[in-house]
Amino acid sequence: MWPPLIIPNEPGGVTVIKTLISGLIDGQLLEATGQSLGRLLIGFIIAVILGTIIGFLIYKSELVDDTLGFFVSTLQSVPNIVWFPLAILWFGLGVESVLFIIILGATLSLSITLSTAFKSVPPLNIRVARTMGSKGFHLFRTVIFPASVPQFIAGLRVAWALAWRAVLAGELLGGSGGLGTLLDMGRSLQSMDLVFAIMIIIGVIGTIIDNFVFVKLERAVLRKRGIQVVK
Repeated sequence: MWPPLIIPNEPGGVTVIKTLISGLIDGQLLEATGQSLGRLLIGFIIAVILGTIIGFLIYKSELVDDTLGFFVSTLQSVPNIVWFPLAILWFGLGVESVLFIIILGATLSLSITLSTAFKSVPPLNIRVARTMGSKGFHLFRTVIFPASVPQFIAGLRVAWALAWRAVLAGELLGGSGGLGTLLDMGRSLQSMDLVFAIMIIIGVIGTIIDNFVFVKLERAVLRKRGIQVVK
């Protein structure tokens, strides 16, 4: 149940690194990784669009905040994977169910973050802009949204993490291909070297995207605004 990492227990035996390298060379792990990342990208883009729209509506209208905002906050407390049985009933076992789980979790998280970010813009900034003739969409585009960019990026970071977990959980239960399905296959075959190899890939991808995309983007914005000192 605990296969060796590098050195096999017996000559020619399996190790986690050996399975990882062979899986990458023969394309099995690369194909599964590509499927998972493709679904993640599609679901995340849709979630960003929906989350931005919902967050803006919650910020703009008190009625929407009291109704849709309350509904979104309530759904946010429900784990994404709980929705999977309903997703199977609505969309069947396949990519559609996985995308539904991704979009739902990331949209809820991002909409709450954005609505809070828009509400946190200093009122003085808005009053000054209005005295200079700015209003409507121009006010939102030039004052409110730029002031919310740091929180927006932080919201994207959290939403991506939720989406990455959702796609793997959906594939694990839905059997639609990807790293999650391959992970379940390794469990069924009791091939723990394959399971640990996939876990390494999941962790490496998560770390790379978080540190080399979102963290760098967040630091760049904070430095540009003088919030963070350049090291």
